[in-house]
Amino acid sequence: MKNANKYKKAYFLPPTQSLNWASRDYIDAPPIWCSVDLRDGNQALIVPMSLEEKLDFFKLLVKIGFKEIEIGFPAASQTEFDFCRALIERSLIPDDVTVQVLTQSREHIIERTFEALKGVKNAIVHLYNSTSAAQREQVFKKSKQEIIDIAVTGAELAKKFAGAYDGNFRFQYSPESFTETEPDFALDICNAVIDVLQPTPGNKVIINLPGTVEVSMPHVYASQIEYMCNNLHNRENVVVSLHPHNDRGCAVADAELGLLAGADRVEGTLFGNGERTGNADIITLALNMYSHGVDPKLDFSDIPKTVQAYEQLTEMNVGQRHPYCGELVFAAFSGSHQDAIAKGMAWREDRSLTEWTVPYLPIDPKDLGRQYDGDIIRINSQSGKGGIGFLLKTKYGMDLPPKFREQVGYAVKDYSDKQQKELQPDEVYAVFCDSFVNFSSPVKFITVHYEQHSDSITATLTVSVNKKERVLTGSGNGRLDAVSNALGKNLSLKYNLINYSQHALDTGSRSQAVSYIEIKTADGQAFWGAGLHTDVTTSAVLALISAVNRQEGTH
Repeated sequence: MKNANKYKKAYFLPPTQSLNWASRDYIDAPPIWCSVDLRDGNQALIVPMSLEEKLDFFKLLVKIGFKEIEIGFPAASQTEFDFCRALIERSLIPDDVTVQVLTQSREHIIERTFEALKGVKNAIVHLYNSTSAAQREQVFKKSKQEIIDIAVTGAELAKKFAGAYDGNFRFQYSPESFTETEPDFALDICNAVIDVLQPTPGNKVIINLPGTVEVSMPHVYASQIEYMCNNLHNRENVVVSLHPHNDRGCAVADAELGLLAGADRVEGTLFGNGERTGNADIITLALNMYSHGVDPKLDFSDIPKTVQAYEQLTEMNVGQRHPYCGELVFAAFSGSHQDAIAKGMAWREDRSLTEWTVPYLPIDPKDLGRQYDGDIIRINSQSGKGGIGFLLKTKYGMDLPPKFREQVGYAVKDYSDKQQKELQPDEVYAVFCDSFVNFSSPVKFITVHYEQHSDSITATLTVSVNKKERVLTGSGNGRLDAVSNALGKNLSLKYNLINYSQHALDTGSRSQAVSYIEIKTADGQAFWGAGLHTDVTTSAVLALISAVNRQEGTH
């Protein structure tokens, strides 16, 4: 691409680097979560949510389990102010939930913010000002000391107004555009704010270090976070918070490495909604931890409902491949993938395993409210016998022998290929039934009667052959053998009965038996058929006739 030389790195490495975070391989406990859906997320919508929609979204976040929720910028507009008041006046904030509000470091804005919070039980007042070299030079045209003075003044004002109102107020400071700020300067301004606010064990200060614009690789952000954690004043009384954006597509990685580097808290949104390319996706972060055996303390056990509520309230769409949440993220179309998943599921079932180790599935879809039959195995012309067999077993109870699955797989894939579409489970089942179950052309079963002899059984079989009724008689060492001999002798059919299996099939109102039979011709061709009937023996006869009909259909 042209013009690459116009770009240069916009970040700064810490003056002293530590890579202790790199020695940790996973996050062993959840951070403090703070949803910023109602602020960052809402301001990024083409059409911001109405008051009632924001109230519904707040209730959704509470239900999921968030204990800290940023609700907006009350001094920015009457709508934002009214939303804050509605939450308080309608008593919608649970006692264990803290709302967070954003304010600039300006006296009249801070005053208006506290007016909006009147009567609140627990609130975080989030103060910010931009600190990056580009913003100082191009936007504010101020020196480093002047930028520090803005933050310190804001902290002093916030502390003053908090003393005039009832309620439990905590403070948060963000050096906005932290990732484009010299780390030593970011440290100076944060420490100046900490020195004003004087945090205690019972009233800690939050220092939020936002990736307002993601300008570096995640390991750089982690090094910046570790530097801050190692050098902040009064660190034991400071909660270090992360707020990554996703400009480089690495917001989740930034958050994870930042937690390894010592951060205590993460601000993000559901599905990563936010300005430009979005914020860190808290669902992905939480479920990444969950996949490592760590309870994230957020409830995403019904992802389909969460997706539905989010899309309805925001008019945004969750992508089909969105991690954990998209319609297709657990779907396997590839035959080899489907086969491995099916065998992995059978392995777990046979051994009554509790640990999850199924190939291609890092997490059990059922833990997220997804279904095996409709969400994991998706059938098209690329699918294989394993996936098709798995679907028929889990959805319809048909436990096909392995060799039978192969023939059914070819039939289903051929149908999908000709239709040029994905097949729904009922369509797969229809292809299976139409092609293999009680298949009645050219030979159609009507009745059969058996006569027991001392050393054999005689079967008198009534069938319709090409729509003409015929009575066939044959003897054998068992009922199925007698029927097979009747068919072979009277219809001049040459085959050997190779495989026969059977199992019960509970269809709800009554139990049926399903039989699977393989026959093989002299030239080695194999044909399978299935029979379904309330009578066990009749189901076997129907399976045999189905296989014979498939053989005859090749002539």
